[in-house]
Amino acid sequence: MADLHIQINRDKGGIAGQIASELRDSIRGGRLTPGTRLPATRDLATDLQVSRGVVVEAYEQLVAEGFLVSRVGVGTQVTPKTARPAPRQRATAPPPRPKPVRRAPSTSACGTFYGHRPTSPDLSHFPRERWLAAVRHVLTTVPSDALDYGDPGGVPELREELAGYLRRVRAADVRPENLVIVGGVAQGLSLVLHVLSQHRTLRLAVEDPTSHRQVPLLRRAGAHLVPVPVDEQGLNVRKLSGDAVLVTPAHQYPTGVVLSPQRRAALMEWAYAGNRAILEDDYDAEFRFDRDPVGCLQGLAPDRVVLSGSVSKALAPGLRLGWVAAPAELAEAIRRARGELDLGSPVIEQYALAHFLRTGGYDRHLRRMRREYRRRRDALVGALAEELPEVRVKGIEAGLHVYLELPDGWDELRTVRVAQELGLSAEPVGPMRDVPGPPAVVVGFARLPPHKAAEAVLGLKVRMSGQIVD
Repeated sequence: MADLHIQINRDKGGIAGQIASELRDSIRGGRLTPGTRLPATRDLATDLQVSRGVVVEAYEQLVAEGFLVSRVGVGTQVTPKTARPAPRQRATAPPPRPKPVRRAPSTSACGTFYGHRPTSPDLSHFPRERWLAAVRHVLTTVPSDALDYGDPGGVPELREELAGYLRRVRAADVRPENLVIVGGVAQGLSLVLHVLSQHRTLRLAVEDPTSHRQVPLLRRAGAHLVPVPVDEQGLNVRKLSGDAVLVTPAHQYPTGVVLSPQRRAALMEWAYAGNRAILEDDYDAEFRFDRDPVGCLQGLAPDRVVLSGSVSKALAPGLRLGWVAAPAELAEAIRRARGELDLGSPVIEQYALAHFLRTGGYDRHLRRMRREYRRRRDALVGALAEELPEVRVKGIEAGLHVYLELPDGWDELRTVRVAQELGLSAEPVGPMRDVPGPPAVVVGFARLPPHKAAEAVLGLKVRMSGQIVD
């Protein structure tokens, strides 16, 4: 049985999070080796003089992130580490290309590429005064030379602050030199795929269903897409094929499911067994409502996973500020590609975000919006349960949207059109699929005031029941 040597600060609060962080660091640092059995929760709680529930919460967090496994009769252990083989030799001939089956994005009633989306935040809550203060601070403190062409990978101050934030909030294993600042997740993915596909045709596995807006971007970047089905546990790893995979493990889009611990472990095995890359789109993971956000995959395997994130959901998409965290060699290649593309991101906004992170403004804004979005989610889900119990509501644990499986006889496009006429942000799931499935729509709640939810859902019920003819 391992002696854990856990240090906690009772004055700081968040004891479960402290225990999880100590264990996570011990696993990464090799002090807790793969297969090591941890003390029973009751025994560790006694040693630390905390309640057993606190230790259970810490263990459950690490099981969800894939650092621990828990089995009846065996107890809780550090997840066995998959052996890492030598890089495979490149085949003399490229593999045959699978048939392109991904449908083109629709531009009918489901909307166009731009504008309000179900995943859009409430921009009326953008912290204008605090952001203005951050910009003023930058303009009065940074030297003039800082406004010249800089490192295309991003200003050092922002990479330093982001590295600390991602380690603390997303359980990432990242250093400033592994970060590249980009113009949002879309540009980050484009750069990563550009680098990975330079010398071969990259067969990229993608979730099915997936965001139809990403499909043209991925193809333009040089990837040949291989759809892989998603079920209640997330991406079906047993059906994976390709050279790399793009996943949204913290909150799959559009279904909202969280990648299960078993699937996380299987995905790591798949990546190491074939020397493959995992591209992790961490698009809205900070907005988790039922527990602390599940740590990112990159923290489990920083040499296999490329993590992409942005401030688009937390602050505003229009800022066009994001990041890519990649293994050292790949990060340097992405940095060079960014320099060749457009010389890097605007520096004033980078310094402002660094100041916002350093002074705690970003954390305070996230806490405030997490509370507000939870109120809005609860209002929408409650109204659906009251007025439309035949609609199956999924994916509500996190994010800014819900996934609605429709009753028999409901048409996706008509449902979306009616929802939009009632002021709801909605999109059909059909164009996001390759394999047909139950009719479903995605509905955003970030811009839906709680007091408007019942009225909107009642209107949907009346219109879809045929009491009012379009």
